Amino acid sequence: MFEVYITKAAKYLPNEAVSNEEMEAYLGLINDTASKARRIILRNNKITSRYYAVDKAGKSTHSNAELTRNAILPLFDENFTPQDLEVLSCGTSTPDIFLPSHAAMVHGLLKNKSVELNSSTGVCCAGMNSLKFGFLSVRSGNSKNAICTGSEKVSTWLNAQKYNHEADNLKSLEEQPIIAFKKDFLRWMLSDGAGAFLLENKPKGPISLKIEWMEAFSYAYELETCMYAGGEKLENGEIKSWSDYAPEQWLNESVFSIKQDVKILDEFILVKGAESMKDAMDKNNIKSEDIDYFIPHVSSNFFVEGLKKGLQEKGIGMNDEKWFMNLSRVGNVGSASIYLALEELMNSGNLKKGDHILLSVPESGRFSFAYAYLTVC
Repeated sequence: MFEVYITKAAKYLPNEAVSNEEMEAYLGLINDTASKARRIILRNNKITSRYYAVDKAGKSTHSNAELTRNAILPLFDENFTPQDLEVLSCGTSTPDIFLPSHAAMVHGLLKNKSVELNSSTGVCCAGMNSLKFGFLSVRSGNSKNAICTGSEKVSTWLNAQKYNHEADNLKSLEEQPIIAFKKDFLRWMLSDGAGAFLLENKPKGPISLKIEWMEAFSYAYELETCMYAGGEKLENGEIKSWSDYAPEQWLNESVFSIKQDVKILDEFILVKGAESMKDAMDKNNIKSEDIDYFIPHVSSNFFVEGLKKGLQEKGIGMNDEKWFMNLSRVGNVGSASIYLALEELMNSGNLKKGDHILLSVPESGRFSFAYAYLTVC
């Protein structure tokens, strides 16, 4: 077994930061009406700026694969060139196409040489799953290095045009043409960007982060789906796939929109998060005092106090000064969020050799959680 180090971290955030008041200029108005939920949701999530890979006409400026490629490029230099890369592992919730895989599309843009590919799907844990593939590849000796990424291009999924047909259909049924909260909610939560890590079997440069361990948990065996796209949730909790709907229903019911069951989100995300984090820490014999920086991916500031309370109740509470978050500045970028936060901390100049960092990523898709414990070298 080989040791594994994150030797470089980079990011790509497209275009200029978008303020809260500008959001509807980019995403558009559903039924030509301002969202009634927007201000409430933004007040709770406390995100003040984010990035979109679209212009104000809703036209794409970058694909997901291009965002990812742009995050990867700064990892290359005269000591590590594109020809040196052995494994490319890419995670995303929002690939540009169903197939080929996201990693294959990114590799096609890199135009370097033949490498081993891995594409991780899911929701926010997709980025951590891509990291774990690279970690295990280098640790086992399968490869000397790997580039791992997390990225999202969700803005075009949230464009008002994707919902207007449903609003028109509701009008024809003499119903209120208001898109369900489970769909409108996420329009004010999610944004675009990409992050990338270079993993190698030796430390390099002024700062490297040794990956001590990674752990992952799923509660899908006992909990129903919470966040989903490409289907609809039935009354019995099951998901009906897009392929079982008639084509006209895809538009009339916004089947491909991203949705979230906020009721079960509130009920389980913090409880299972605290439970899984306690299990991960116990398994690896670490305590709160063994952590200098705690980087949680939190989708909304609404959950922060609840998470703090849940961790305290499990005996693994963290002092406020240990928490590191950049949610308010860069937004909720799904599987890329943990990459963006760690990249900012790693390149901040604040880390000291011997510091320990705990990464925590929840995924509300069907309640999955992933953790990584790092040592600064």
